[in-house]
Amino acid sequence: MSESREATLPTQPHFLNFNNLSCESVGAKVLFATDEWFAPAANLLKREPPQFIASAFTEFGKWMDGWETRRKRTPGHDWCVIQLGVPGLIYGVDVDTSFFTGNHPPHMSIQGACLEEPDLCLEGDRTGMAASDSQLAAIAKLGSEAWPDLVGLSKLKPGYSDRCHNYFLVHFPHRITHLRLNLYPDGGVARLRVFGVGQKDWSSVSSNQDIDLLSLTNGGVCLGFSDAHFGHPRNMIGVGRASNMADGWETARRLDRPKKLQVDQRGILQLPGYEWAVFRLGHVGVIRAVEVNTAHFKGNFPDSCKVEVCTLTPEEEAQCLATNWNSGKWRILLPTQKLRPDDNHMFNMDATHSPATHARLVIAPDGGVSRLRLWGRPIFGTTAHSKL
Repeated sequence: MSESREATLPTQPHFLNFNNLSCESVGAKVLFATDEWFAPAANLLKREPPQFIASAFTEFGKWMDGWETRRKRTPGHDWCVIQLGVPGLIYGVDVDTSFFTGNHPPHMSIQGACLEEPDLCLEGDRTGMAASDSQLAAIAKLGSEAWPDLVGLSKLKPGYSDRCHNYFLVHFPHRITHLRLNLYPDGGVARLRVFGVGQKDWSSVSSNQDIDLLSLTNGGVCLGFSDAHFGHPRNMIGVGRASNMADGWETARRLDRPKKLQVDQRGILQLPGYEWAVFRLGHVGVIRAVEVNTAHFKGNFPDSCKVEVCTLTPEEEAQCLATNWNSGKWRILLPTQKLRPDDNHMFNMDATHSPATHARLVIAPDGGVSRLRLWGRPIFGTTAHSKL
């Protein structure tokens, strides 16, 4: 197996494998911001990496791809409130200051809470605007200044390419639905990425109901992979159809490919190597169908794939993580299948399969998959690793 180049970078914390719960593509939104003079707070939640256009200006000043407040000349500091797209447990954040090199906040902090959905929202282009008295009165009802700290007062580095990612571990054991990002005292941040694991209320799900046990909205999470050169495997459990190739998992071309390729009787390439990605299901369950979508991957789709599963306790999962998944009790769920370019493949399973807590997608020799769905029925009342 190839070793992940991304995973071996010393500056990459492990929580980056988890899902971004604060992305607009999963429904996150900004409920309030004290000031949005140069650039609106909604930019914090964009999925795309920030960009810089030297010649771009608005009537309010320099156009920036992030949230940037005016230079504060009154008491206090700037802050915003964000509703996560997927409520869950948070393990780390990336406060990305890309391109904010002379205008980033010197310090910041992040608070969090678990709330019912408040009737608040900011709509339209907010550039050049500040919070109104009515918005200040409405947000005050949430009492966000008293929410517990997820990240205490911390320094931020400026947005040069070699230091723009400000990573912070989060040690908070409770479900979070809303965040308050505090800038001290003002300035600009390009993106706020909140990495964690979704927490679904499984009490509302019937054991006779087929559900995507792997979806990030249902608590699925990537725990390891062999390679993620062009796209991270966590993208495969995202919401909806992939928007493009960048919204999927794509590996580099394997260097051990034979000089001349050969196929077996089924037309499947005979190859020495493969790539893999491991996931924990949102809940232990019996998988009844596997959906593998290669949308957008037309000249770079895998030749074939298979899916393996296992049932692990939390202690066994920790052992597998420590060995980079070289250990485990994998069993075949979906035998090797030929794949097609830019297509959705649905494979129905034998209903006699045992329950699973973890799954591994194996592709050969390399390439890209946009979405992986594991449709099945949750099993309740088990002692297996049903949820985090």
